[in-house]
Amino acid sequence: MPRRIESLFIAGPAGRLETVLETPAHGEPVEAALVCHPHPLHGGTLHNKVVHRLARGLRDSGCVTLRFNFRGVNLSEGVHDEGVGEVDDARAALSVLRERYPRLPVTVAGFSFGSRVAVQCWQGSRRVILVGFPTVYQRFDILDRCPVERIFIHSTHDEFGPRPEFQPLYNRLWGPKRIHWVEARDHFFAGALDEFEAAVRKIGAGA
Repeated sequence: MPRRIESLFIAGPAGRLETVLETPAHGEPVEAALVCHPHPLHGGTLHNKVVHRLARGLRDSGCVTLRFNFRGVNLSEGVHDEGVGEVDDARAALSVLRERYPRLPVTVAGFSFGSRVAVQCWQGSRRVILVGFPTVYQRFDILDRCPVERIFIHSTHDEFGPRPEFQPLYNRLWGPKRIHWVEARDHFFAGALDEFEAAVRKIGAGA
């Protein structure tokens, strides 16, 4: 089955949401993955380079992926809601993904701001993949409330989640959990996007 790319609008709680659904390049999907983008007020969209690589790595491991723009971003309706309404946006997108692929297990993934949203949408998923989870917001309770496996992918030089802050946070979390450090120059995995994508593929394949 060739890779299929579908752009569609779905009903969100604050109006329509712009989404892109993509199937794996080879074979039938074995899992469905929702991918959340970084902060809308700092240029985050579904086309962000880290989000693009995250989705592609998941597709290479057999996932069908759904990326979407949060409310107020590009063609998505509504206005930014400080991360509260954005969780509802993600849940609406996840509901559509489940309707399209009701028999597949689900992963919820996100980068930066999107990782904070993703960890609040774990219900019914088998794991969450949290890329560049920011420690600067000091909202760690959302990690504690998530009972499914939390898989972190983090840059060794992430300015929004410095390793000396992030490692103790990770260490104190109760399981299940995993962490993959990527040697990169900054939060956006500068100089190491290929290595980042390879890490995503391994995780997607269960490694």
